[in-house]
Amino acid sequence: MRRAVCPGSFDPITNGHLDIIARASRLYDEVYVAVMINQAKKGLFEIEERIDLIREVTADFGNVRVESFHGLLVDFCKQRDIPAIVKGLRAVSDFDYELQMAQMNNGLTGVETLFVPTNPAYSFLSSSLVKEVAAWGGDVAQLVPPQVLQALSGRLGER
Repeated sequence: MRRAVCPGSFDPITNGHLDIIARASRLYDEVYVAVMINQAKKGLFEIEERIDLIREVTADFGNVRVESFHGLLVDFCKQRDIPAIVKGLRAVSDFDYELQMAQMNNGLTGVETLFVPTNPAYSFLSSSLVKEVAAWGGDVAQLVPPQVLQALSGRLGER
């Protein structure tokens, strides 16, 4: 079985993330979405909320599993026999950082990283930008799945 992982914080998942996950799900038999736990950062959504949203928006793919992880991504991969990491690249500036990470991960355990160019429609998109625009009342309906838009509106409305 060919397995890959798409890692990230997904706070929240965007249409750009979803595009990369969908494309990976067509290339691999099983795709894990690994939701990073970073104790140093306070996210807008709790880890379990992110996992639930991702499961909901990827349910139709049929071969996507969603789990959280804390620690090194290569350890997550080793524990699940995942030989490949799939990352989306938006711009050259992403490549500089991601190449270092890919080389480190490969050096540590032999896990390969595959870079997928982002759909040009999402080349500017990030979770941080979505949260900022939404917090100021901007329309992000075209940037996130409907379920995420609803959760985002509800969360920002609480503030």
